[in-house]
Amino acid sequence: MFVQEIKEHLTRDLIPFWQNLKDEENGGFYGYLSYDLELDKQAFKGCILNSRILWFFSNAYLLLGEKELLDSAKHAYEFLKNFCLDRENGGIFWSVTYDGKPLDTTKHTYNQAFAIYALSSYYDASGDQEALALAEQLGNVIETKCRDEGGYLEAFDIRFEPQENDKLSENGVMAERTMNTLLHVFEAYTELYRVSRKEEVGNQIRFMLNLVADQVYNPRIGRQEVFFDHDWNTLIDLYSYGHDIEAAWLIDRGLAVLDDPAYTKKIAPITRIITKNIYDRAYVNHSLLNECERGVVNTTRIWWVQAEAVVGFLNGWQKEPEHKEFLEAAQDIWDYIKHWQIDKRTGSEWFAEVDQDRNPIPHPIVEQWKCPYHNGRMCMEVIRRMGAAGETA
Repeated sequence: MFVQEIKEHLTRDLIPFWQNLKDEENGGFYGYLSYDLELDKQAFKGCILNSRILWFFSNAYLLLGEKELLDSAKHAYEFLKNFCLDRENGGIFWSVTYDGKPLDTTKHTYNQAFAIYALSSYYDASGDQEALALAEQLGNVIETKCRDEGGYLEAFDIRFEPQENDKLSENGVMAERTMNTLLHVFEAYTELYRVSRKEEVGNQIRFMLNLVADQVYNPRIGRQEVFFDHDWNTLIDLYSYGHDIEAAWLIDRGLAVLDDPAYTKKIAPITRIITKNIYDRAYVNHSLLNECERGVVNTTRIWWVQAEAVVGFLNGWQKEPEHKEFLEAAQDIWDYIKHWQIDKRTGSEWFAEVDQDRNPIPHPIVEQWKCPYHNGRMCMEVIRRMGAAGETA
């Protein structure tokens, strides 16, 4: 039932929901649906949201082969190409107006990465060489404007002059480097390398794997650190459970795509420890806790954290089939999701947050961060990884 339920959710719920948000007049997809399910057709359009929608429909097409999914992907691609790209200065804007005018012209490394991730998948789905060329151009932007000898930097103005990283800094700190940006540049380059096989991209992946092992991962406590200064000194005692379980499987996927035995030998034990520790420390009451800051646990259940936990624990079981508890956790968290995280109201999707008593916390159903990337990807990963075998596992 596990795989079948998830496939039905993808095809009957998630795909139609996001297709219904297509903006046929101004391009792209509408950027805001309130908690009360009121659609704002003139809300700004986050470029990260558009990239994630492009990624979602590209991969849904690759999985299901239905032409209308490729059509939806093309709709998102045309908006990204025509309105989100800065043709004068390079890179992707942070956001545009509902009709495609530049709004927040910040150039964030994280945002460039998601465009690369989406364009690479769209190239795989469509065969459009222009999409691959754009992905490679954005990779060049990251490598020439968004990194230094120590790793990847964060936020820049329209002309790539450094600015404060207020968009990806939280918990009272202002970070010059973050685990989150590094993870998603890694994720993007994994997809770009998968479709292009350019050796320079493979070497950039190796560079990031070294950063994970040597700077981000804390072997003393078996977790990743989150926010750093320029010299990779951690800024806060913060344990992000969702990012750790997401990183575990994304890094394993990167290792599989890279197919470099030396790096697999070096990094795979780290992702194994991360997965085990998240299972032991954060898997509580059929779901995953959010984070722990300075020893204080945040018990809110975040939509994307639950989705990544399903994939992360499934990945952990596939690496070590003797750990059946990981598979059982993935199935248990899906049961939690379908009863509590999914919004059953007609015309809705998932609640962004649910409190520890399983009551939804009012947040928008769609906004620049609330997208089909985490939950849609969860569905597709479960289907790809388990298929028919999942029914008897």
